[in-house]
Amino acid sequence: MSVQQVHRTSYGVEVNAPAGVLYGLIADTTQWPLFLSPSVHVERLDFDGHQDRFHMWVTANGTVRSWLSRRTLDAAGLRIDFRQEVPAEPVVTMGGSWIVEPRGTGRSQLTLLHDFAVDGDRRADVDWTRRATDANSRAELAQLKEVAENWTRLDGRLLSFEDSVRINGPADLVYQFLYGVADWPERVPHVSRAAVTENEPGVQLLSMDTVTSDGAVHTTESVRVCFPHAGRIVYKQTATPALMTAHTGEWSLIPDETGVTAISQHSVLLREEAVEPVLGPGADLARARTYVREALGRNSTATLHLAKQYAETAVRML
Repeated sequence: MSVQQVHRTSYGVEVNAPAGVLYGLIADTTQWPLFLSPSVHVERLDFDGHQDRFHMWVTANGTVRSWLSRRTLDAAGLRIDFRQEVPAEPVVTMGGSWIVEPRGTGRSQLTLLHDFAVDGDRRADVDWTRRATDANSRAELAQLKEVAENWTRLDGRLLSFEDSVRINGPADLVYQFLYGVADWPERVPHVSRAAVTENEPGVQLLSMDTVTSDGAVHTTESVRVCFPHAGRIVYKQTATPALMTAHTGEWSLIPDETGVTAISQHSVLLREEAVEPVLGPGADLARARTYVREALGRNSTATLHLAKQYAETAVRML
């Protein structure tokens, strides 16, 4: 039996924010898709405040990978150790640590360590994994630094909301409409183009052009992770409009005896420096929150009503 070569990496950054703030951002994996660009979705499986187990999807070297991870949180020691239980090929082991160290009043040092091994220690696979680890780690540290250093304004930049539509039709037809995003240019008036790639079942890469009420066209790119048996599709925009640093969402279906409630949920991290350039002189975060809430809610609710029409029409035709 061959012994796997263990490769190690280390990255660090100084952050002008209290250590507790920085640790809190790292500890809450459910918010990672908003704060860390490589993170697409985190499905938390178990969490007791000390042990955290989750399935996560990330972008790596232009692809989407997923794995099962376990973390041990040490809030007093400002340290989080992690280990992938089921890594993504060609990785056979991957783990490491997040370490936060106070550096005087309101300053911290953040270190991210990795150790990994790949099947057969093939050079091409080692290089691929090292490139992905390097790019993602540097991006994560830079983004955590930005968010932490502006933590006093974070509540104003974060926005979450949902809309729902009641549908007198079967959940599978509604899901079919939401899953079939490639057909939206023919079905959804505000979508003028949709290009979909699904190399792995249930993981869609989407490039879409959306027409706003004033006729402007916005191009967005997203990763969508589909859970057909649960009636859920979660997504993250990997290329966002100017006002948003990050945007995640979810389509979910709650069936009952006579139909289904379809829900559209959005979470957004606003880009504060873009508010005045996009919305005009004097515009503030409150104005941006209203604008984004109305724009996203209008489009997603319109899509839900079209899904309703699709499902209810199909039932009447049957």
